[in-house]
Amino acid sequence: MAANLREISNMESTVLDAVRALEPQIRAASGAIEEQRRLPPALAQSLMEAGIFRMGVPQIYGGPELDPMAQVRVVEELSRIEGAVGWLSMISSAGSFLAAFLKPEPAERLFGTVESVVAGQLRPAQRADVVDGGYRVSGTFHFASGSGHASVMTCGCAIYENGRPRLTKAGHPEIRVMLVPTAKTKLVDVWDTTGMRGTGSNDFIVDSVFVPFDDCPNLGTGRPYCPSPLYSWPALFLVSHAGVPLGLARSALDFAEELTTRKELMPGRPMRDDGQVQETIAMAEATIEAARCYVYRTLETLWATLCAGEKPSPRQRAHYRLMMTHAHQAAKQVIVTLYDLAATSAIFRSSPLERNMRDILTSSQHRVVHPKMYRPAGRLILGLDPEELFF
Repeated sequence: MAANLREISNMESTVLDAVRALEPQIRAASGAIEEQRRLPPALAQSLMEAGIFRMGVPQIYGGPELDPMAQVRVVEELSRIEGAVGWLSMISSAGSFLAAFLKPEPAERLFGTVESVVAGQLRPAQRADVVDGGYRVSGTFHFASGSGHASVMTCGCAIYENGRPRLTKAGHPEIRVMLVPTAKTKLVDVWDTTGMRGTGSNDFIVDSVFVPFDDCPNLGTGRPYCPSPLYSWPALFLVSHAGVPLGLARSALDFAEELTTRKELMPGRPMRDDGQVQETIAMAEATIEAARCYVYRTLETLWATLCAGEKPSPRQRAHYRLMMTHAHQAAKQVIVTLYDLAATSAIFRSSPLERNMRDILTSSQHRVVHPKMYRPAGRLILGLDPEELFF
């Protein structure tokens, strides 16, 4: 695959080796992840020590600072092992990019240890009032994946000054990211879902918490304090979303292939000897690999542009968002098809395919990868304004 033809960095190899070494521990915790609806503390600590939650943290603060393709590969591998773990690695790594947009002191304070893990929510924006030295933040935030082991929460806030919304030069409400230590928030257990049950994506309440100006990175218009190409285009923080569906689809196909060797359509005739089964497996393989090629080829082209010091073109921006949505839709298609192929073997809670189905249906509902993203992407390709927040 394209992602595997490039030179693999020592840091990427180290993180991937750690992922593979953790596979037995992750699989052993699978039942607890579902039942407890969060990561067991011991597993969360192991993932922290492996650097998996901090893939976007600059190396100067002790982070791996992995390139976009490497981050997707790590999330893909974790999602193959356990969907919730892959999702949580994606969420926290996205938040870890914020370290590059902070001055050194708050960056070290909030992101400088292996236990520095980000959760939170940016939209819909809550309220932050300008006060002496910073902001006073209040609101209820939703979908804080990883809230059970996070050290800091991201809070998307609309800025109020003298009781009124502060506007940008374009006349829109000014939105900033507030970083609030988890200890200063109140978690509300609402996460009881079908899929991605182990992500602990609960609500949290921030009640009149003071946040200093230095703890409020500006992803939209602010310049990073770290010069790496990884931070030159803020939208790159979304990149590891693409790894989740690829890993889930591969997990489903691995199970289906193994199933065909032991399940018989009739006595003495295993599934794999059936022509329709062979065709279905082949088409699933092609669909997954085509989606992987699209993801990694898009990222390699985009990364080359950023490393050259250039800005992504409108078409590159469109393909960046398209490949995420397409990967989820392709994975959903594959998993549904394999679920039908497995028939009653797919319906038991003990079946990996049963969890793959629930996880892909849930993850595909996220607004970043939802099919509604096709429309703004199409507008960009056609030379039109995307009409919404679309990097």
